[in-house]
Amino acid sequence: MTLTDIPQIVAIEQEAFTGPWTAEAFVNELTNNHFARYMVMVHDDEVIGYGGMWTIMDEAHITNIAIRYDYRGQGLGKRLLTELQQTAVFFGASRMTLEVRVSNEIAQRLYRKLGFEPAGVRPGYYTDNQEDALIMWAELDSARTESNDEYE
Repeated sequence: MTLTDIPQIVAIEQEAFTGPWTAEAFVNELTNNHFARYMVMVHDDEVIGYGGMWTIMDEAHITNIAIRYDYRGQGLGKRLLTELQQTAVFFGASRMTLEVRVSNEIAQRLYRKLGFEPAGVRPGYYTDNQEDALIMWAELDSARTESNDEYE
């Protein structure tokens, strides 16, 4: 992800989330946070997805991941998350975590497919409606994440 991608990223944020990040938040992540790793998925010169994480010591924390609405249901989220896992391993992470709305069963199914397991709940985590967040963790196996089997 580069600074020039941010307008397209913000459009996807607004489409995907009830509490979207601002352009300023992404600028800060890309310019001031040395733990931040962000990537985009591009099709025909259009950003159709993106994902971000912080890599701190041996852990990676997914900050956000989204696919443009018209491209959902094609396995692109799985491909993007697998790429984030591979990148996390490259930067030395052996574990990865994320928070997901307790009501977001579609995302939870994807995360479980890629090795994430529930580990707790953050009560009232989402500020738009005070919904709880499910905390999920995955052990990152460098042999598994280097495989292309996840893209099938």
